[in-house]
Order: sequence, then C-alpha cells, then structure tokens
Amino acid sequence: MPSSPDTDRDTDPDTAPARRPRRGLRLALALFALAWIASAVYHVYKPLPPGIGVAGPLRSARDVALLTDLTWTDPQGARHSDQHVFDEALRLIGQARRAIVADQFLFNDFGSENSGEVRYRKLSQELTDALVARKRAVPGLTVVLITDPINTVYGGRVSPQLQQLREAGVQVVVTDLARLRTPNPAWSGLWQLCCRWAGNDSDGGWLPNPLGPGKVSLRSWLALLNLNANHRKTLVVDQGEDWTALVASANPHDASSLHGNVAVRFGGAAALDLLASERAVAALSGAAWPRALPTSVPRESIVDTTSAPRVQVLTEGRIRDALLAAVDGARGGDRLDIAVFYFSHRRLVDAVAAAHKRGVAVRVLLDPNEDAFGRKKNGVPNRQVAAELVAAGVPLRWCDTHGEQCHAKLLLRSGSDGKIELIAGSANYTRRNLDDYNLESSARVIALDDAPVARQARAYFERSWSNTDGRSISADYAKYADDSTLRKIWYRIAEASGLSSF
Repeated sequence: MPSSPDTDRDTDPDTAPARRPRRGLRLALALFALAWIASAVYHVYKPLPPGIGVAGPLRSARDVALLTDLTWTDPQGARHSDQHVFDEALRLIGQARRAIVADQFLFNDFGSENSGEVRYRKLSQELTDALVARKRAVPGLTVVLITDPINTVYGGRVSPQLQQLREAGVQVVVTDLARLRTPNPAWSGLWQLCCRWAGNDSDGGWLPNPLGPGKVSLRSWLALLNLNANHRKTLVVDQGEDWTALVASANPHDASSLHGNVAVRFGGAAALDLLASERAVAALSGAAWPRALPTSVPRESIVDTTSAPRVQVLTEGRIRDALLAAVDGARGGDRLDIAVFYFSHRRLVDAVAAAHKRGVAVRVLLDPNEDAFGRKKNGVPNRQVAAELVAAGVPLRWCDTHGEQCHAKLLLRSGSDGKIELIAGSANYTRRNLDDYNLESSARVIALDDAPVARQARAYFERSWSNTDGRSISADYAKYADDSTLRKIWYRIAEASGLSSF
C-alpha cells in the first residue's frame, strides 16, 4: 500500500535537514529554561552560610540605652535635626585600644552631590577619618570594616572612603552577596548562570551610575538587579576591660544624615555575640578573621535575672521570629508601639491587626514612602498597608517628612507585668529584610519599665506620636491616605516576588 504524504514528510530528503536544527534549537531552549528555573529555585532555598540567621542567648547587659536621631519642623516651618547615633559611634571609636569591628551598609556620599540648600552631614568622611585617626593613634589596634558592594556600585566604581581605609591598614571586607539566598529569583536565577562569573571592574563604564555621579558598566546594573544586601549597621569596640556594641538603623551615608533613626547600645558579653555574627559575614566573604579578636563568649554571662536589662542579638529570620512572638504574645493591658520605615511583611501585618482585635493598645508610626534622596516615590508599600491597618481599627500616623526619611525600625511592647520588650536595629518589616535574604542585625532588650532604656524608648515614641514640645514630627493618617487598587495589587505582587526596592 503506498504511504500517505504525511508519513513520508519526515523522511523527505529536502525537509529533514531543515527540521533537525529547529528541533535542536527547541531542545536547547528547553534545557536553558530548565536550568534557569532550577537555578532560581535553588538560590531561594539553598542552605544559609554558617552563623547566618541566629538568635543569641538572652544575656545580662550593662549601660543599655536607646539612642535616637530626630528631624522635625518648628511652628514657623523651619527644619531641625537632633542626632545622637553617630556622635556615640564616633565617641566609642575614639576611645578603643584593642579592636574596632564595624559593619555598615551605605557608606558613601552618593546622592548628596546636588543638595542645593540642604546641608547634609558628611557622615561617610567623618567615619572614615575617625577610623583612620584611631588606627594611627594606636598602631596595634585591630580595625575591621565590613560593608556592602553597593558602595562600589558592585565593583563598577572605586570608593574613596574604602580606599583611604585600606591605605591606613584597616581590613576592609566587601560582602559576597552571591552566597546569600535571592529575594528576586526571576532575575537572580539567570544572573547566577550568565553573569556572576564575569566579575566587574571600575574602568571603562559607559552607563549612568544608578546611585551617584560617573559611569558604570553593564555588569554593575546586572548585579544591582539581584536586590539583596548586607543591610547591617553595627559597631563593636573594646571599652576598658569590657566590650560595647551599637546595633542601629542608621547608615554613615551623607544623603541619609537627616533621616530619623534609632540605635541600641549595650555592653557586656552580648557584644561578643554580635562580634561572632560579624565573623560569620567575614567567613562567607572569604576574609580571614584577625587572631586578635575574641572567638568565644563566657557562659557565665547568661544570667536569669529580672532586675538588670537583658539583651539578645538577633540576625536575619530570627528577627522576624522575635517580632512575631512579641506581637502574638501581647494581651489586653499591654501596649505595642511600632515605628518603621517599611512595613509590608504579610504575617506581621496580620499579627498586628489581630493584636488590636484582642484588646492590645496598638499604635503604628510609618514613613509615608514619599522621598528617596531627591526622588519622589509612590507610597508603596506603606500606604497600602496603612489602609489595611486603619480599616482594622489600628491607630496610625505618618512621619511628617520633608525630604528626609523616617528610617527607624523599632517595636516596643510595654507589658502589664511592669516590663518592656524592645526590638530595634537594621531590619525593615518586609519579606526581603525578615525572611533570610538580606543580612540584618537587631537587638532585643528585656527590662523593667523604669529602666533608663525603657524610659528612653517610651519618650522617643511619645514625642514622635504626639508632637510634644512644639516639634512637628508626625501627621494624621489622612495626609497620605491612598486607597488605589492598582497600587495595592502592585504591593502584593512586589512583596511576594521580590521585584521591588523594599
């Protein structure tokens, strides 16, 4: 029986050679897509490097304090700034004799070039000069600075601050972000396959710098799109025979110098827990840890006491766990005060609404997400979350910003049992900051409600919430209310996918 035309088509000598390349191309594309998906999934769920995502013991601590930076306007509309965080950091650096270890996210003067009438504090150079001066004054001093590659635009620019520190003998560690999980798998799965191996260099850039002046390479832009960071802001120094630490929300970044911020200072063995967490960052970045630095913490510092303040060091996802535990553990008669730059983490949003529903006195103070270093933002995600919380009955106010940001990350639970729980540090309340993607550090403090740190925390929030002493710090919800359905949808997509700047 003769064959039909359909059965003969594949063996037609004129068409078979043309079909084979098309089949080969489809197979290659399918294999590439499979590799992309596999890479994306792996880098979302891959094991965390050792020492990342930890909760230290709750330790007795000395000299525990909350330091604040506040910017406000007076009745005449003039802007004022009252800063304490970096003044204390510089003081601690200036007295160190054995070691200084700092981990700082934004450490540059990007964004302050065209400041006009705004006078920014030159924080990046102040910190650089302080570290260099102390190293020269005490030549045997061990100084380590850990930072994020954003300060070199991911290898596309030379940082004058980091270069000056290296020349002075400071060990500078640039964090290897590729060792971390990815919050943006749609891009990072491909980047790990195609572009990570290409590295970067600071010569020959032809694209505009997304962060400041000058040109950078395409590779800088491709690395930026991973959207992860070493977002920590910490300092550990020796003080006399002991150790003192700062865990902050503030960056040594000139254009951030008017932001509102907070920092927890504490002394004792908990400072060595913080030091151990920074050793883990140095290790994942391939840097040697100086032998002069402590590698262990005395066990006897773990004291079960109700009289002295106690401090626990938290990093990455353990910050989320502590925040949820604090909110979920609050009951009628307790108060929860929250002040935060970004608030979008779904579990935490739901937990705060539920706390209010069961009778906890909740107050939430948010940045309106209006300004970012001279650029106007669209209010996502805070305005969308604020609408949800207000609809649930939660009292909410905005920081009344005028170009600066309300950059604090603070939760204060005041219990009916006469104790407070304070959690403050670098971590915003977002998926990226709390779900083991960024590197983050916070301090959890348990203290009696008449302890100095408790009084400082309550005064900070009350001053901001109530605009006391003629200082205009916050505004009513109506000022920045936004019920846009499209922006609400975008917030949900951006939070879930990682395709966002928050």
